[in-house]
Amino acid sequence: CLTFLCPTDLLLIEFLFFLIPAAWVHGDPRRVAYPTDSKGHFCGQKGTPNENKTILFYFNLLKCAKPSILFGLQCPTTQICVSKCPEKFLTYVEIQISYKGNNSDWLYYSQFCQPTAEPEKVFLLDDDCPAAIFPSKPFLQRCLPDFSTKNGSLTVGNKMLFEDGSGKTRNVLELREASNAVNKILDARSIGSKVFEDYAVTWYWILLGLCTAMILSWTFLILLKFIAGFLFWIFAFGVLGIVGYGIWYCYEEYNNLQHHPNSTLTIYDIGIETNISMYFKLKQTWFSFLIILIIVEVIVIILLIAFRRRIRVAIVLLKEGSKAIGCIPSTLLYPVLTFFLLLICISYWVVTAVFLATSGIPMYTVTATDEPCIYSNKICEPESFNTTEISRVCPGAHCNFAFYGGGKSLYHQYINTFHIYNLFVFIWLVNFVIALGQCSLAGAFAAYYWAMKKPDDIPPFPLFTAFGYALRYHTGSLAFGALILSLIQIFKMVLEYMDSQLKKAQNSISKFLQCCLTCCFWCLEKMVKFLNRNAYIMIAIYGKNFCISTRDAFNLLMRNIIKVAVTDEVTHFILFLGKILISGFIGILAFLIFTQKIPTIIQGPTSLNYYWVPLLTVIFGSYLIAKGCFSVYSMCVETIFLCFLDDLERNEGSKIRPYFVSQSLMKILMESDK
Repeated sequence: CLTFLCPTDLLLIEFLFFLIPAAWVHGDPRRVAYPTDSKGHFCGQKGTPNENKTILFYFNLLKCAKPSILFGLQCPTTQICVSKCPEKFLTYVEIQISYKGNNSDWLYYSQFCQPTAEPEKVFLLDDDCPAAIFPSKPFLQRCLPDFSTKNGSLTVGNKMLFEDGSGKTRNVLELREASNAVNKILDARSIGSKVFEDYAVTWYWILLGLCTAMILSWTFLILLKFIAGFLFWIFAFGVLGIVGYGIWYCYEEYNNLQHHPNSTLTIYDIGIETNISMYFKLKQTWFSFLIILIIVEVIVIILLIAFRRRIRVAIVLLKEGSKAIGCIPSTLLYPVLTFFLLLICISYWVVTAVFLATSGIPMYTVTATDEPCIYSNKICEPESFNTTEISRVCPGAHCNFAFYGGGKSLYHQYINTFHIYNLFVFIWLVNFVIALGQCSLAGAFAAYYWAMKKPDDIPPFPLFTAFGYALRYHTGSLAFGALILSLIQIFKMVLEYMDSQLKKAQNSISKFLQCCLTCCFWCLEKMVKFLNRNAYIMIAIYGKNFCISTRDAFNLLMRNIIKVAVTDEVTHFILFLGKILISGFIGILAFLIFTQKIPTIIQGPTSLNYYWVPLLTVIFGSYLIAKGCFSVYSMCVETIFLCFLDDLERNEGSKIRPYFVSQSLMKILMESDK
């Protein structure tokens, strides 16, 4: 594949330009934002008769037995748009009795009937009015019963038994059974609202923690230039101290729960709970955390002992990288651009996925009454439904809106394929953005290395120049490398999907083969990422295409395999310790603040529902910030190292062909071979 876009890349881009307009033409995001009544009209859409009717009301919720039916708009009952949910209990029979004397109840009840409904009708049709209305609350713009308890008994509208309007006495438990599966979603709503409250209270502290993580990351990068050796030991002992604090805290919690009356409870006893804080009251949970942290502590100590002879070499590389970043400080801000470009990719994928998901056309199915009908759930046309045989064979059946499905056009037949392609393009674009960043940074740091007199010989604006060259001359190579990596990642996703779908039908041999394939693709992905990263460095230096650059980088690394171990293991290990130290330090501070452990020093937020939600947000966000800053450092070290290997082979250290590497780095790297 040449430096310019190759035919494969062009084909993918051309198909992308077809997919986006097609999705936008056929898709309608309103189908996600608004619920739809039985006639296919949106509830709450501006400029329509339902503009002020934003909630969907079900005539007979007892027919909605499954949440998949309820939220898929396929409940076999009439659905209309209303402005508010019922607030009291009434039946259609009661309305008929009281109508002649007082029509106030009918005026209220008629809000939940069709406009053509008349109270004098003796025979009630399901598409005229509901048999009964119950006190309800809106959830996801749909009216669901508001259950309550009275003297330990389940009630709705303070009633346990009610007339359903068709002469039958129904128990509130039947209504609860029809909505039983929905209750899990209601519990999730409760958790979601509590999490939102926690974020609303702690957003200032979260932002402060993330800003502190960024300041610490930049501070460490600056200090690496002067005290890299000392800073490494701060990283090492800091991580050991943080993990040690975690071990001590888990042991204290475990020891305190030993004397608790419910200390014998296990995870199997409480089962699956929506209230996750329940698990933190089990000593089994803290014992598991204790074991995990002890293992992490031991692994870090073993790695420090194993890398003790290589650490001095890695420290010199880090010092050289600090000098390069000091000469090109704009590289520290490049992760912000990468984040912005990734945000664009995510937005593209989400918007296109929504338009694809709403590209179907309204589909109507036959909804029968309580009597069985051979045409139930069959596709029908509402305009001609009354003239078909169905209305004669199945009296009382209706043609109601069910869902948005595929039409007979070629576009609608390949909707699922378009979803897969959209996901693939998203992964491809993300990998391309990362490749663009790696190539741009490599070009800037290569300009630093190949300058004989640093920083005087460094060209002006090296990062901006490298970014422009990468976009203008190396787009095809970067896209091709990203394409290879994306194909491997898609294959991994396919394997994981197949594993989830065939998990019950698998035997021991198939599980073993599945594990082998997963392991192979994981190793292949890591190897391709490593080769791509070094290929992008060679592309930035010499401007050759991806295939030649990959070959040259691979051969160069294989000829210096011993030195490679220094930069790819020890140096990355030191930087990893720095990331863990920053995120761990911020995490401990956030933990002490969110749990009110140091109220005399800092008065943090009080009465949090789940303190671990903002805590994990701070820890994860701090790690991402540290990773973004340290990734610049990692790319700097790898570029300098690869340039050094190439420098050794191309030059001989004479006055005519001098080495570009500093004497200190030359000495320490040459000693590492001995």
